Order: sequence, then C-alpha cells, then structure tokens
Amino acid sequence: MSYLRNRAGLVVTVIGLAIIAFLLGDIISYGTPFWMKNQNQVGSVNGESIDYQVFNAQVDQTTAMYQQQMGGTSSPQMRNYAVQQVWNQFISQELLKQEIEKIGLSVGRDELNSLVSGTNPSPQIVQAFTNPQTGVFDKTQLNTFLSQINSQGTPEMRQQWEMLLENIRNERLNEKYSNLLTNSVYVTSLEAQEEYNQRNKLANFKYLMLDYSSVKDSEIKLTDADYKAYYDAHKNTFDNPEETRTIEYVLIDSRATANDTAATKSVIEQLKSELINSTTDSLFAAVNSDTKYPFAYIRKGQVSPALDSVIFNAPIGTTVGPFLSQDRFEVAKVVDAKFSPDSVKASHILLNTTAEGGIDKAQAKADSIKRLIQQGESFSALAIQFSLDEGSKINGGDLGTFPRGQMVPEFDEAVFSGKAGDVVIVNSRFGTHIIRIEKQIGNSKIVKAAIVDKVINSGKATTDAAYAKANNFFGDVNSKNFAEVANKQSTTVHKAERVVPMDNTFNGVEVPRDLVRWAFEAKEGEVSERIFDTEDNFIIARVVNIQPKGTLSLEAVKPQIEARVRNEVKAKMLTEKLNNALSGASSIDQVAQKLEKTAVDIENIVMANPVLPGIAMEPAVVGTAFGLQPNKLSKAVKGEQGVYAVQVTGFVNPAELVASDMNNQKQQMQTSKAQRSWGAIYQALQHKADIHDNRIRFY
Repeated sequence: MSYLRNRAGLVVTVIGLAIIAFLLGDIISYGTPFWMKNQNQVGSVNGESIDYQVFNAQVDQTTAMYQQQMGGTSSPQMRNYAVQQVWNQFISQELLKQEIEKIGLSVGRDELNSLVSGTNPSPQIVQAFTNPQTGVFDKTQLNTFLSQINSQGTPEMRQQWEMLLENIRNERLNEKYSNLLTNSVYVTSLEAQEEYNQRNKLANFKYLMLDYSSVKDSEIKLTDADYKAYYDAHKNTFDNPEETRTIEYVLIDSRATANDTAATKSVIEQLKSELINSTTDSLFAAVNSDTKYPFAYIRKGQVSPALDSVIFNAPIGTTVGPFLSQDRFEVAKVVDAKFSPDSVKASHILLNTTAEGGIDKAQAKADSIKRLIQQGESFSALAIQFSLDEGSKINGGDLGTFPRGQMVPEFDEAVFSGKAGDVVIVNSRFGTHIIRIEKQIGNSKIVKAAIVDKVINSGKATTDAAYAKANNFFGDVNSKNFAEVANKQSTTVHKAERVVPMDNTFNGVEVPRDLVRWAFEAKEGEVSERIFDTEDNFIIARVVNIQPKGTLSLEAVKPQIEARVRNEVKAKMLTEKLNNALSGASSIDQVAQKLEKTAVDIENIVMANPVLPGIAMEPAVVGTAFGLQPNKLSKAVKGEQGVYAVQVTGFVNPAELVASDMNNQKQQMQTSKAQRSWGAIYQALQHKADIHDNRIRFY
C-alpha cells in the first residue's frame, strides 16, 4: 500500500540498471536567463522537456514515499532529496530512451505477446499473477483476467493494463540495450596475462627520497609562469560541469538556551500532573502534544529509547517521565497492555469511499467482494479489477509481511487482532479495505499509551537577542567590509566553496532555498538583500566569486592549486640535486652517501598496489621500478611526496597461467569491465547531451 506502508508504489521499470549509481552529477546549462524561456519547463534533455506539473507530481509522490520510510513530517531536506531523485530519473530515462530509439531497438507484437502469455513471461507478469497462498505463478489467474478485461473491463482497468504493458516493453528494451553493451565488452589473453602479472609479479628494490617538506615553503617564491605552467598541464581537470558560487556568510545562533530548556521542562511537568488525573487520555494527548502520536498499540522500538525502556514494564495506569529525548521532553501514560503477533502477512483491496457514493455504498460493495472471495473467487483477480491501491493491486493485492505500526491504526488493529484466513472489512481515511489475513508471525507484548511531548524551542527573549545581533551586523555591512564588520562584532565568517543551484546546506549547515536562489541571481561581491533565517540561525551572506560552467580560469583555481604548484617548483630543485648525485654513481647506496641519506630497502611490491610502506601511494615510483632492469639505477622520479631514485634488486615472477586459470582470469576481468562500462557509457551520454536545468526557479 503505497501510502500505508514502507514499500514502493506501482511496479516500475528499473531504468538503466546499474547506471543509477552514477547519477550523482547534474549538468546545468546557462545562457539566456532561465526565467526568460520555457516558463513551465523544469528542464530538458536534448530538447525533450519535462513540464513543472508533471515533475512536481512525481516529486510529491517521492516525498510521500520518503516520509513513509523515514517517519515524521515532510522536511525541506526530504523534499530536496525527492527533487534530486526525480531529476536524476528524468535524465536517465530520457538519455536511454533517445539512445535506444537512435539505434533502432524495438519490441514486436509477437515478442510482447510472448512476454505476457508465453512460456517465459515477464517478471512483472509473474509478480502480478502469483498466487499469494502458494507463492507460484498462476497462469489461470492471468487468463481469467485477460478474459475479463476483453469482455467487461472498465476504462480504468484497461488503462492500468496498458501501463503494465508499457512497463514490460520498456523493461525488454532496456534488457536488449544492456545485452548489446555487455556483449560488446571483451578481454584478450594479453590483457588477462598483464593483469595477472600486475597482481602477482613481485619487485624488490631500494629507493632514496628527497622529501618536498625538506624545502621550506618560505624559500619558494611562486611566479605567474609557475602557476600557468601547472594550469596548462592539468587544464582538463579544471572542468566545471555546472555554474557554481563561492559564498561567505555569518551564522547568528538562535537555538534554544538553558533557560528555554528549563521553561519547557516546567511546562511538561505541569502536563504530567494533568495527564495523571485525566479521564480522557487520548484527547488530552491529542490536544497537548507537539507530536500527534496515534493512540494505538505500539511494539518495542517504536518510541524513543528512553520511553521504550520504561513503558513496557510499567503497570497499567502509570504515568512515566519526563524524559529528555533529543530536542524534546516526553511523558507517557500506560493505558493498556497485551500480547500480539510480531508481524502479519496480508492482502487487501482498497475501494474509494467517495467514488462509491459514501460509506454505506462502499460497505455494500465490499461485502459483495468479500462474499465472492469466500465462495472461492481469486483474490488476486478481484484486487486487479477493483483495488484503488496502485502499489499492491499489480501484485494481486499482496502487501507482503509487515510489523505493527506500518499501517494506519484501523488497518493494524484488524490484521493483528484477527486470525490467519480471516477476511475483514475496515474503513480508514484512505477508503474501504477488504483484507485477507494470510499469516501471523511471533508473539510479543504491546502497549497502548497516551504520549505527550514538548519540543524545546527558542523563547522570545532568545530569538529577539539573536535577531538584534543579526540586524546590527546587517545594518553595518556592505560589499567591501564584510570581514571587517564580522571581526569588529566578534562574529565568525564562514566560506562555502563551489555551491551549486540545488544545494540546501553550506558546509553541513541547513540554509533556506531562498538564500541559494538569491545567490544565483546576485552579482559578484553583492551582500544579501535581507536576513535569512532557519530554525537554528539567522544568516547574512555575500557572493565572493562566480565560476561559470566550462573550464575554470587560472584565477579561479589559483588558491586550490597553490600547494601543487609549490611542490612542482620544489620538484625541479630536488630533481637537479638528485641528478647531480646520480651522476657517476653505480649504486643507490653511493647516491645516498653523497646526499648523507640512507637508501630504503623494500620487498614484495606489486604493480596493482603501488604503495611505498610508511610513505604513501606512489604509482610513478613503483611503475619506474617495474620498468627497470635489475641493479640498474633510475633517473630522478617526481612522486607525490618527493623526488625519488630507484634501484631494483630483483623480481619474483609468478607461476605461468594454465589454460583454465587464463579463462577464469578473462571471465573475471570481463565481468568487472562490463560492470564499469555502464558508468562510463552513461557518463559519456550525459557529457555529450544538451541538458538544461531550471529547477532552481521552482524549488
């Protein structure tokens, strides 16, 4: 039940298989300001756009799913996750759909019929028409349903069937595309042998290192030419896939103080006294609790650890607490206790009470369906025909196995209080349910408790003091004196580097979307036009730098490459020093003696793991060693931690690969290569695509 429990809705095609793991990077395209074109488009991929209404409906569904899974109320962060997921799915679906169309893949009529009613039907058909009692695919149910939909199917039934067929078609197309790519990957015997050698051939060698840290930073004077040389050599690493901003900001703390905590504790203690004497416990809790807990039986683990450790051992009628739980105080009155199954497996058919003409008519229809079930009619077929719940009807109404607390209270009470085999009718805020209890598992104590909590919020005095401080800063600051005013008012200036349009945090601190939206409309150097606020802080910000999409300029990357450029200059100095010592030397020990150092002797190093023990990853050094003849001195090698000289003392070659081992090696490499290829292919499609992202306008 998509809105009653923690499971996904209608079976949907898994787009792109393993590609979804690589959907972490968006591509945002700016040219003409987004607000000047395509007013209702959230974005587009190669000209194929998605309308805001469609996109937002999917965001609402995804947010609701997150809310069910995580519990509690919807939060801005939860909604932001939903926006990101729906956007990623839109990009992946469009890219794959366009690529499949381009190469001409299709699913013919006979092929689709075979996937529905052939000897090897689609997994979606198998799932939809599996008998929940036997767990076996029931072709009779499928044939009955096909007969019904052809002879007496409603428009809604036909629409749902077409949706299922479209999902099956898409699943098959994606499978074909996946097979096409997988079959294009191969590994030669030479590649397999090289991989085997890299993992098993051992090198024993001596090395000498001149550490970069041996040259003081103060001795190095970097020039523009030094920066430019490094920048030109590494230009391809400075690609900015989307426009970013650097923002400096101050946080004025408005969180609750010790006085606010004491005041909240006083309130909850008074409420505890009133709850002890209350004769309408559920009403009292509903009126006075900040969190509206359902007045229903709960199992262990459903409440905070403090309450959980007490209420299952407290006598009926006892009021416990107050307990401090994160940001709130809690009290609870134990109203009842009993033993109940730990979990239940059930199926249901959901009717729309309003569409049926009211509770009485919905009840009458539910009674009729119940009689058909009791007379032996297929529950699965009836669920597909009548159920409103898109998430379970495709599975014949099967909800799987779930613990107490995942369903609405009325549903919970029916399935946990009944017995296996019962068919019961229940009304909830979602409609009228015809439920069949398939199985009950376990038996544990449950408790019904009236729970009252009070969140520790900042009082007026705390908020007013914080706002006054923020207002003083805001009144004095301008685009040129941000740091100066902060220092004068003993306020820390924070900096958020590379902020992207859909960020909702700066360095882990939650910020309002209005602030991010302002930052991407502001000019460089501009100070926020107002004080922004969150539950914990007042925020004033300034745009320090704007990095456009594309290759970043040298000036933009200068601060982040300074340490690397300094090491490049040191490397030149140390290389010259080391090469002078290498001149005329026949062994690395002679070189070490000239430099008043000691050569380090290491053994059993493999190419696949180029680590120098006690130093770091040094692929250039290890690679040089494997390219040397024994006892031959290398030239100076520029590494990550310093400049090195290497002399190999010997190699240990692995045993020859026999034919069977060679085949295993090739198979393992091919599997790994095929898995990695998905990511590379998707990234290539994404990089090549013309993707416009206008989400910041709407979210």
